[in-house]
Amino acid sequence: MNEVLEQIINRNDTWRGRHRRFHHHEPSANSERHSPHGGGAGLATGYGSLDAQLDQGGWPLDSTIELLSDSNGLGAMGLFLPAMERLSEQGRWQAFIAPPYIPYAPLLAARGIDTGQVLLVHPKNRQDLLWSTEQALRSSTCSAVFSWLGTHNYSYSELRKLQLAATNGDSLAVLFRPTVAADNHAPASLRLQMREYRRVHILKQRGGNQHIDVDLPQAEDVPGQPQLWELPTCPPPAAALGSAG
Repeated sequence: MNEVLEQIINRNDTWRGRHRRFHHHEPSANSERHSPHGGGAGLATGYGSLDAQLDQGGWPLDSTIELLSDSNGLGAMGLFLPAMERLSEQGRWQAFIAPPYIPYAPLLAARGIDTGQVLLVHPKNRQDLLWSTEQALRSSTCSAVFSWLGTHNYSYSELRKLQLAATNGDSLAVLFRPTVAADNHAPASLRLQMREYRRVHILKQRGGNQHIDVDLPQAEDVPGQPQLWELPTCPPPAAALGSAG
Protein backbone atom coordinates (compact mmCIF):
# COMPACT_ATOMS: atom_id res chain seq x y z
CA MET A 1 0.00 0.00 0.00
CA ASN A 2 2.93 2.37 0.59
CA GLU A 3 3.77 2.02 -3.12
CA VAL A 4 0.24 3.17 -4.03
CA LEU A 5 0.50 6.31 -1.91
CA GLU A 6 3.93 6.98 -3.36
CA GLN A 7 2.26 7.03 -6.79
CA ILE A 8 0.00 9.82 -5.49
CA ILE A 9 2.94 11.69 -4.00
CA ASN A 10 4.95 11.51 -7.22
CA ARG A 11 2.15 12.85 -9.40
CA ASN A 12 2.64 16.36 -10.76
CA ASP A 13 -0.66 17.53 -9.23
CA THR A 14 0.49 16.66 -5.72
CA TRP A 15 2.35 19.07 -3.46
CA ARG A 16 4.50 17.97 -0.55
CA GLY A 17 5.47 20.13 2.38
CA ARG A 18 9.11 21.05 2.66
CA HIS A 19 11.77 18.89 4.31
CA ARG A 20 9.65 15.76 4.29
CA ARG A 21 10.72 12.52 2.65
CA PHE A 22 8.72 9.38 2.03
CA HIS A 23 10.16 6.28 3.73
CA HIS A 24 9.15 2.71 3.02
CA HIS A 25 10.45 1.61 6.40
CA GLU A 26 8.10 3.74 8.48
CA PRO A 27 6.22 1.69 11.11
CA SER A 28 2.75 0.44 10.34
CA ALA A 29 -0.41 2.24 11.38
CA ASN A 30 -1.03 -0.35 14.07
CA SER A 31 2.28 0.21 15.79
CA GLU A 32 2.46 1.79 19.25
CA ARG A 33 4.19 4.81 17.77
CA HIS A 34 1.22 5.66 15.59
CA SER A 35 -1.59 4.97 17.99
CA PRO A 36 -2.45 8.08 20.05
CA HIS A 37 -5.31 6.24 21.65
CA GLY A 38 -5.83 2.91 23.31
CA GLY A 39 -8.58 0.40 23.81
CA GLY A 40 -10.84 1.92 21.17
CA ALA A 41 -10.79 5.43 22.69
CA GLY A 42 -11.04 8.36 20.32
CA LEU A 43 -8.53 11.11 19.65
CA ALA A 44 -9.24 14.11 21.87
CA THR A 45 -10.73 16.95 19.86
CA GLY A 46 -9.15 19.62 22.04
CA TYR A 47 -12.59 20.82 23.14
CA GLY A 48 -13.88 19.26 26.34
CA SER A 49 -17.47 20.22 25.62
CA LEU A 50 -17.37 18.27 22.36
CA ASP A 51 -15.44 15.28 23.74
CA ALA A 52 -18.11 14.91 26.41
CA GLN A 53 -20.76 14.37 23.73
CA LEU A 54 -18.80 12.00 21.52
CA ASP A 55 -19.22 8.28 22.12
CA GLN A 56 -15.48 7.57 21.99
CA GLY A 57 -14.60 10.67 23.99
CA GLY A 58 -13.01 12.20 20.90
CA TRP A 59 -12.63 11.76 17.16
CA PRO A 60 -13.06 8.16 16.00
CA LEU A 61 -10.00 6.81 14.18
CA ASP A 62 -11.70 3.72 12.81
CA SER A 63 -14.32 5.31 10.55
CA THR A 64 -15.11 8.33 8.44
CA ILE A 65 -16.35 11.64 9.85
CA GLU A 66 -18.55 13.81 7.66
CA LEU A 67 -18.53 17.56 8.20
CA LEU A 68 -21.46 19.21 6.44
CA SER A 69 -21.13 22.91 5.70
CA ASP A 70 -22.20 25.54 3.20
CA SER A 71 -18.79 27.19 3.45
CA ASN A 72 -16.77 24.31 2.02
CA GLY A 73 -15.57 23.42 5.50
CA LEU A 74 -13.29 26.46 5.42
CA GLY A 75 -13.82 27.66 8.98
CA ALA A 76 -14.69 24.17 10.18
CA MET A 77 -10.99 23.28 9.95
CA GLY A 78 -10.73 24.99 13.33
CA LEU A 79 -12.38 21.93 14.80
CA PHE A 80 -9.45 19.78 13.77
CA LEU A 81 -6.47 22.02 14.50
CA PRO A 82 -5.82 20.58 18.00
CA ALA A 83 -6.00 17.01 16.66
CA MET A 84 -3.72 17.92 13.76
CA GLU A 85 -1.18 19.29 16.22
CA ARG A 86 -1.17 16.06 18.19
CA LEU A 87 -1.03 13.90 15.08
CA SER A 88 1.90 15.96 13.81
CA GLU A 89 4.01 14.31 16.50
CA GLN A 90 3.71 10.99 14.66
CA GLY A 91 5.74 12.14 11.67
CA ARG A 92 3.19 10.91 9.12
CA TRP A 93 1.52 12.74 6.25
CA GLN A 94 -1.57 14.87 6.76
CA ALA A 95 -3.29 14.71 3.40
CA PHE A 96 -5.51 17.49 2.01
CA ILE A 97 -7.37 16.10 -1.00
CA ALA A 98 -9.11 18.57 -3.33
CA PRO A 99 -9.06 21.48 -0.85
CA PRO A 100 -11.00 24.49 -2.20
CA TYR A 101 -8.35 26.87 -0.87
CA ILE A 102 -4.62 26.69 -0.27
CA PRO A 103 -3.77 25.85 3.37
CA TYR A 104 -2.39 28.87 5.17
CA ALA A 105 1.02 27.64 6.28
CA PRO A 106 1.72 30.36 8.93
CA LEU A 107 -1.48 29.46 10.79
CA LEU A 108 -0.66 25.75 10.76
CA ALA A 109 2.88 26.41 11.93
CA ALA A 110 1.64 28.71 14.69
CA ARG A 111 -0.51 25.87 15.98
CA GLY A 112 2.45 23.49 16.13
CA ILE A 113 1.60 21.59 12.95
CA ASP A 114 4.61 20.56 10.86
CA THR A 115 3.86 21.95 7.40
CA GLY A 116 6.51 19.60 6.03
CA GLN A 117 4.04 16.79 6.67
CA VAL A 118 1.22 18.41 4.71
CA LEU A 119 0.40 16.65 1.46
CA LEU A 120 -1.82 18.43 -1.08
CA VAL A 121 -3.54 16.34 -3.73
CA HIS A 122 -5.51 17.98 -6.55
CA PRO A 123 -7.52 15.26 -8.33
CA LYS A 124 -8.45 15.91 -11.94
CA ASN A 125 -11.95 14.46 -11.76
CA ARG A 126 -14.53 12.82 -9.54
CA GLN A 127 -13.18 9.30 -10.01
CA ASP A 128 -9.65 10.48 -9.24
CA LEU A 129 -10.94 12.18 -6.09
CA LEU A 130 -12.53 9.00 -4.76
CA TRP A 131 -9.48 6.92 -5.67
CA SER A 132 -7.01 9.28 -4.01
CA THR A 133 -9.11 9.46 -0.85
CA GLU A 134 -9.47 5.69 -0.59
CA GLN A 135 -5.76 5.04 -1.13
CA ALA A 136 -4.73 7.66 1.42
CA LEU A 137 -7.12 6.14 3.97
CA ARG A 138 -5.79 2.65 3.36
CA SER A 139 -2.19 3.72 3.63
CA SER A 140 -0.31 3.49 6.91
CA THR A 141 1.61 6.66 6.07
CA CYS A 142 -1.19 9.17 6.73
CA SER A 143 -2.18 10.25 10.23
CA ALA A 144 -5.00 12.42 8.87
CA VAL A 145 -6.93 12.54 5.61
CA PHE A 146 -9.11 15.57 4.83
CA SER A 147 -11.08 15.18 1.62
CA TRP A 148 -13.39 17.77 0.06
CA LEU A 149 -15.95 15.75 -1.91
CA GLY A 150 -17.59 18.83 -3.37
CA THR A 151 -21.14 18.98 -4.69
CA HIS A 152 -20.98 15.70 -6.60
CA ASN A 153 -23.63 13.09 -5.94
CA TYR A 154 -22.25 9.95 -4.36
CA SER A 155 -23.88 6.57 -4.03
CA TYR A 156 -23.98 4.82 -0.69
CA SER A 157 -21.66 2.14 -2.04
CA GLU A 158 -19.04 4.72 -3.03
CA LEU A 159 -19.08 6.26 0.43
CA ARG A 160 -19.07 2.78 1.92
CA LYS A 161 -15.74 2.05 0.21
CA LEU A 162 -14.24 5.07 1.95
CA GLN A 163 -15.75 3.98 5.25
CA LEU A 164 -14.22 0.50 4.90
CA ALA A 165 -10.86 2.01 4.01
CA ALA A 166 -10.98 4.14 7.15
CA THR A 167 -12.01 1.15 9.25
CA ASN A 168 -8.93 -0.76 8.16
CA GLY A 169 -6.63 2.19 8.73
CA ASP A 170 -5.57 4.34 11.67
CA SER A 171 -6.18 7.89 10.49
CA LEU A 172 -8.37 10.83 11.30
CA ALA A 173 -10.66 10.60 8.26
CA VAL A 174 -12.75 13.71 7.51
CA LEU A 175 -15.00 14.13 4.48
CA PHE A 176 -16.28 17.66 3.79
CA ARG A 177 -19.66 17.78 2.06
CA PRO A 178 -22.36 20.44 1.52
CA THR A 179 -25.26 20.81 3.95
CA VAL A 180 -27.76 19.36 1.46
CA ALA A 181 -26.00 15.99 1.85
CA ALA A 182 -27.68 15.71 5.25
CA ASP A 183 -30.83 14.55 3.44
CA ASN A 184 -29.05 11.45 2.14
CA HIS A 185 -28.01 8.36 4.05
CA ALA A 186 -24.28 7.91 4.59
CA PRO A 187 -22.19 5.16 6.23
CA ALA A 188 -20.01 7.56 8.26
CA SER A 189 -20.20 6.79 11.97
CA LEU A 190 -20.16 10.50 12.83
CA ARG A 191 -21.89 13.26 10.85
CA LEU A 192 -21.57 16.87 11.98
CA GLN A 193 -23.01 20.15 10.76
CA MET A 194 -21.62 23.65 11.16
CA ARG A 195 -24.64 25.90 10.87
CA GLU A 196 -23.78 28.58 13.43
CA TYR A 197 -20.68 30.30 14.69
CA ARG A 198 -18.82 28.17 17.27
CA ARG A 199 -21.63 25.62 17.37
CA VAL A 200 -21.48 22.02 16.18
CA HIS A 201 -24.61 20.02 15.46
CA ILE A 202 -24.25 16.25 15.89
CA LEU A 203 -26.50 14.96 13.14
CA LYS A 204 -25.59 11.29 13.48
CA GLN A 205 -23.40 9.34 15.86
CA ARG A 206 -23.11 5.60 16.10
CA GLY A 207 -23.68 4.60 19.72
CA GLY A 208 -23.98 8.13 21.05
CA ASN A 209 -26.11 11.25 21.28
CA GLN A 210 -27.64 12.54 18.07
CA HIS A 211 -29.47 15.69 16.93
CA ILE A 212 -27.89 17.87 19.60
CA ASP A 213 -25.98 21.14 19.46
CA VAL A 214 -22.60 21.57 21.13
CA ASP A 215 -21.33 25.07 21.85
CA LEU A 216 -17.59 25.64 21.76
CA PRO A 217 -16.82 28.43 24.27
CA GLN A 218 -13.86 30.74 23.85
CA ALA A 219 -12.49 29.46 27.15
CA GLU A 220 -11.53 26.25 25.33
CA ASP A 221 -9.41 28.07 22.74
CA VAL A 222 -5.63 27.82 22.98
CA PRO A 223 -4.48 31.12 24.55
CA GLY A 224 -2.47 33.30 22.23
CA GLN A 225 -2.95 30.99 19.24
CA PRO A 226 -4.86 31.71 16.01
CA GLN A 227 -8.35 30.23 15.86
CA LEU A 228 -10.51 29.36 12.90
CA TRP A 229 -14.25 28.87 12.88
CA GLU A 230 -17.04 28.40 10.40
CA LEU A 231 -18.03 31.47 8.46
CA PRO A 232 -21.68 32.33 7.75
CA THR A 233 -21.01 32.74 4.02
CA CYS A 234 -18.34 31.64 1.57
CA PRO A 235 -15.29 33.93 1.52
CA PRO A 236 -13.98 35.44 -1.74
CA PRO A 237 -12.20 32.92 -4.03
CA ALA A 238 -8.85 34.55 -3.30
CA ALA A 239 -9.04 33.56 0.37
CA ALA A 240 -6.68 30.92 1.64
CA LEU A 241 -7.71 27.95 3.74
CA GLY A 242 -6.89 28.90 7.29
CA SER A 243 -6.32 32.60 6.72
CA ALA A 244 -9.25 33.72 8.89
CA GLY A 245 -8.63 34.31 12.57
